[in-house]
Amino acid sequence: MQAIILAGGKGTRLRPLTMHTPKPILPIAGRPFLVYQLELLKRAGVGDVTLSLSYQPQKIEDKLGDGIDHDIKISYTVESSPLGTAGAYRNAAASIGETVVVLNGDILSDIDLNEIIDFHRNRRGIATIALARVADPAGYGLVDLDSEARVHRFIEKPKSEEITCDTINAGIYVLEPGVLDYVPQNEPSMFEYGIFPRLLEAREPFYGFTIEGYWRDIGTSPGYLQANLDVIAGRVGLLDPPVFARGEKFDRTSEIDSVSLVDPTCVVKAGAQIINSVIGRNCYIEDRARIENSVVRGGSRIGTGAAVRGAVIGKGCHVGRSAVVRDGASIGDKSVLTDYSQI
Repeated sequence: MQAIILAGGKGTRLRPLTMHTPKPILPIAGRPFLVYQLELLKRAGVGDVTLSLSYQPQKIEDKLGDGIDHDIKISYTVESSPLGTAGAYRNAAASIGETVVVLNGDILSDIDLNEIIDFHRNRRGIATIALARVADPAGYGLVDLDSEARVHRFIEKPKSEEITCDTINAGIYVLEPGVLDYVPQNEPSMFEYGIFPRLLEAREPFYGFTIEGYWRDIGTSPGYLQANLDVIAGRVGLLDPPVFARGEKFDRTSEIDSVSLVDPTCVVKAGAQIINSVIGRNCYIEDRARIENSVVRGGSRIGTGAAVRGAVIGKGCHVGRSAVVRDGASIGDKSVLTDYSQI
């Protein structure tokens, strides 16, 4: 079986973090995000993956290559102009001619894909959409199933009285070649607003499968931060975080808890505290700085007495002396925060 990962978006919801690094290769606990999706596919026996790209495609291809380092074959298609989720699928799938697994390029999950594939085959569906349960469905588009697990309707941004289920589109699909008949050629189209409603109108065998296991949309700054924290906490059953020895330039009086992932190339000065955080390569953490529940990307400097709490710091940033960055702030690459700033 083959797979397509739809990884062409500009990562607008994640800006400024995606201005210089495309979302699919933003690191999650030290690894490019797409590596987790490749691992998910490999566990289901998928050995051939097509990445559908549009935004900064060369950076993604340079990072992942032909897939040999990840024991999977990777090929690429590049859209000359954005085609939407369904248009990108058509662009990549037109030459495949068999059942394919399709993943949105911003979903971190450790589910067993074989369960969805077996369900799809047993039902002989033209399409099966994975569904995730959410505690508060009001902010999502809901997917309602009938008693036979066929998709009954989509409810976009429901009012309270319209909420009849708690299942949303999980961004994972198993699709037969017949779906291509519903996707227009050479023009933008979306699964959610165009193709899936057409399948319903045509009364095609279109099913939903409610997944169990970890699932998170990393396409927003809070989602990206939480995904990093979930991986280092061991909540994601895919790839364990890298195991690093204490770096040679970690002062013996610095405090780093057992959960945090701190690259050994970093400098960590006296009295610094790092708690439940991910610190990338070649960072410089000055005296008495405190980093908690945060991600600091490579080459950044956190000044003396500064505090970073619940935030994401981009590459090559300088957070000044006694500055405070907290409460979900995202600082773009190469930003400079002057001494005593509060963000």
